[in-house]
Amino acid sequence: MTQVYKQKTSLKANQFTESVIREMTRLALKYNAVNLAQGFPDFPCPPELKRAACEAIEADVNQYAITWGDRSFRHALAEKVRWYLGLNIDPEQQITVTCGSTEAMAAVMLATVDPGEEVIVFEPYYENYGPDAILASATPRYVSLHPPHWTFDEAELQQAFNERTKAIIINTPHNPTGKVFTREELTLIAELCQKWDVLAYTDEIYEHILYDGVEHVAIATLPGMEERTITINGLSKTYSVTGWRVGYILANPELTGAIRKVHDFLTVGAPAPLQRAGVAAMQLPKSYYNELAKLYQEKRDSMLQTLDQVGIPYFVPQGAYYIFANIAHFGYKNDVEFTENLIKEIGVAVVPGSSFFSQPEAGKDLIRFCFSKKPETLATAGDRLLKLQPILQSAT
Repeated sequence: MTQVYKQKTSLKANQFTESVIREMTRLALKYNAVNLAQGFPDFPCPPELKRAACEAIEADVNQYAITWGDRSFRHALAEKVRWYLGLNIDPEQQITVTCGSTEAMAAVMLATVDPGEEVIVFEPYYENYGPDAILASATPRYVSLHPPHWTFDEAELQQAFNERTKAIIINTPHNPTGKVFTREELTLIAELCQKWDVLAYTDEIYEHILYDGVEHVAIATLPGMEERTITINGLSKTYSVTGWRVGYILANPELTGAIRKVHDFLTVGAPAPLQRAGVAAMQLPKSYYNELAKLYQEKRDSMLQTLDQVGIPYFVPQGAYYIFANIAHFGYKNDVEFTENLIKEIGVAVVPGSSFFSQPEAGKDLIRFCFSKKPETLATAGDRLLKLQPILQSAT
């Protein structure tokens, strides 16, 4: 009898690796390194959120919420979107609450993309976008953002659009570079989306973390884009609750109907008491967001000062809480070798830049620092990073 052998893992799963960012956190824990890799704050969330979460649990809000989101949270969210973005969102037909923005992007792609269709991805990119496209049986079409300002080439972007293009992913403020897309750039993208009947998936998780007077523009607010934009966001970054896993999706009713079906069978629903606490987040005063930006600008400037002292060139971020830096002059073979040495010998964890590119070679001289940390954490990291000075001197 002939033995039949079958591959036990799917072709999809074999096309991407585990998260490099989360792996850096595991290595940081193993070697007791300061974790400037994974994008989470190490300081408390607003006390109003803690109280609201505890009160919800004490009130026995511990069972399933409505699959697409707690009603009170959706209505509070719609009001916040109205005053911040100027969009009138129907909380009953246009909001889906998800298990973080990570699930949100996966649900959106699975609900809107058919096999063989293309999704345009700007690179460098947040590492989830490529695997999300693969899981949805889509073909990622990468368009480069060029340093030092991380702008795209207009002709290259125009060439990426074709009859197979289903959507384009926009992440602004951008992870990992800290770029904030300008109104002019978004207007060009909007015109191409309308010309080719393409959806815009916009990840705006860092919408309130902006520096030096830079403006956040939501592409859904541009002419002709509200109906074809799917906005992805969440509580994680703005309210310092990355472990709560409460994300949300804004879309027109037709798209929302499809997204809700996929979301239902992916995760059923986000944590009910934490959604109720999200009401308190949406009701924070506008001054909270001004103070948040001020706080992060102080952290950014502190981290930039440290990098200046060490002698590591960087790209000044306009938003989000990351710094993309260049380590070519240190003499290491690539970014992976550098980051492994940094964790084991210096005691600081960062993310190798190659994890943000479809071709790892493109990021071999880059690393990403996260500065969403307490002042004492950043100070400890700074003291350790100064140990790189002799290495740099010997390399030069």
